Amino acid sequence: MIATNIWFWVAFIAFVLAMLALDLGVFNKTPHVVKAKEAAAWTAVWVGLALVFAAGLAWFVDRQTALTFLTGYVIEESLSIDNIFVIVLIFQYFAVPAQYQHRVLFWGILGALIMRGIFIGVGAALLVRFEWIIYIFGALLVITGIRMALKQDEEFDGEQNPVVKFVRRFLPVTSDYRGKHFLTMENGKRHATPLLLALVLVEVTDLIFAIDSIPAIFGITRDPFIVFTSNIFAVMGLRSLFFLLASVVTKFHLLKYGLAVILTFVGTKMLIEHWVHIPILLSLGVVMAVLAASVVASLVWPNARPVTEGKTGSMFGHVPPSGRQ
Repeated sequence: MIATNIWFWVAFIAFVLAMLALDLGVFNKTPHVVKAKEAAAWTAVWVGLALVFAAGLAWFVDRQTALTFLTGYVIEESLSIDNIFVIVLIFQYFAVPAQYQHRVLFWGILGALIMRGIFIGVGAALLVRFEWIIYIFGALLVITGIRMALKQDEEFDGEQNPVVKFVRRFLPVTSDYRGKHFLTMENGKRHATPLLLALVLVEVTDLIFAIDSIPAIFGITRDPFIVFTSNIFAVMGLRSLFFLLASVVTKFHLLKYGLAVILTFVGTKMLIEHWVHIPILLSLGVVMAVLAASVVASLVWPNARPVTEGKTGSMFGHVPPSGRQ
């Protein structure tokens, strides 16, 4: 593990907070539709920052640590693509206006950073105290990978979603949007807007995916600093990646099988690591090869069955499906 002191953590978290403040306070102060060109630029920025961070690890620590970070980063980034598909369905269902989608993702990812930080801290503490938990993590990943490969794609139905029902029990929901606001006052009573429902579902979606992704990265390294930084870089780049891939992510219909293989591979690695050591460079090669193969296969053999678009606007039928008001 890297001999990190508290100032390493403080510096990194300060950097993340500064980037978030720059994002919301400068570049996205005014709600607007994020075009592909802008999304591509920000995606390049975040990938570039991750590579610079890896280069810094190679220079100041060692090459092995840098490769470990990159492997964790690639796994987290690839798993986030499956997350993007679910977010696309959520946005379609609630007909979230395009100019407010970034706002939902910003606050959703801010919550995700906090939740993942807690998950990583708890996971690292448990592994230090009870090392055998690594086998539970490994078995969880193998089971998740097999279930992912066997599970059929489902529509998102907000009316039957337990999270939506839970929110509705405590807050009435307005029939349409109130600009960029998550909450509004009507007749002296606080109401949630559909934007808040979308935000809560994005948060819950990331929480569910974190249950898979956090154990996956612990299968690569036990170093909490590497686990945390690779996770955060992947999550921070999720917004721009969403706007870059949202319109084409459904074309990668075979990607879920690639992710299933990756999860199963990492889980197996965790289960046998006491007896068989798999070099980190080989792990990175396997992850990259499986990802590339699943993407290429999706393009070579396109999905013959029409991709489910979700029940767009079924709760808010008067909201234009295009997301414009």
